[in-house]
Amino acid sequence: MIYHKTFIQNSLKPWVVFIHGAGGSNVIWFKQLRDFKKRYNVLLVDLRGHGKSKKIYSQEEIYKFDEIGMDVIQIMDYLNIKKAHFIGISLGCIVIRAIDKLAPARAESIILGGAVIQFNSKIKSLVTVAKLLNSILPYMWLYKLNAWILIPSKKHAQSRKLFMKEAVKLGENEFKKWLRMSGEIRDYLQEFLIKEASAPVLYLMGDHDYMFLPMVSDLVKKHMNSQLEIIGNSGHVCNIDQPEVFNETAIRFINKISGKH
Repeated sequence: MIYHKTFIQNSLKPWVVFIHGAGGSNVIWFKQLRDFKKRYNVLLVDLRGHGKSKKIYSQEEIYKFDEIGMDVIQIMDYLNIKKAHFIGISLGCIVIRAIDKLAPARAESIILGGAVIQFNSKIKSLVTVAKLLNSILPYMWLYKLNAWILIPSKKHAQSRKLFMKEAVKLGENEFKKWLRMSGEIRDYLQEFLIKEASAPVLYLMGDHDYMFLPMVSDLVKKHMNSQLEIIGNSGHVCNIDQPEVFNETAIRFINKISGKH
């Protein structure tokens, strides 16, 4: 069972499940935890191969993306969490959509920050280059390049620093395992472009997230169950760049879905 941590108010409060991205851990939610744990029951997880879940699986084991989603569902079953509001960042958003596909009744609402929704030509090129060079170059070189492409602005240096710090903890072997899943992830994304989520979706995107914001803007015009909020002065990792706005907007959305005002 993957590592998890709970903060429980009482049985009547809604549950909020936070899902980090590839190369991260539950630590990336440190600017959300205080605001959310005083309002809701909170579940934090470290996805397999990440954070304190790193030593659970053998170095030789190959991951399947369905299994990543099922890990979270198993934790929810273990804790008897029937439904929850899911909040993800970056590639964690794809994990949430996978969870929703595997267990569509479990999502009360879905909040996707810095959402990755499609492999455009730039991302496909990055993945191709990473696959070609991962046996030649140290993986951190590739990760640093990725970080500078996704988070290029000096204004968001804190996000980039945390991004790379967590990547160091991930390690080369786990990096390669997740890289191998890129084809499977791409197939998932193609399906999610067509099929809407089973619950209302809020996209929270930084106005400087030049890679992904245009794609999300186009998608919400087609998906009736989705809406977009753009966070000013923020890049890809908008929960770190503008935590107060991120938290306030997400909490307002959750309360609206939960019938609160």
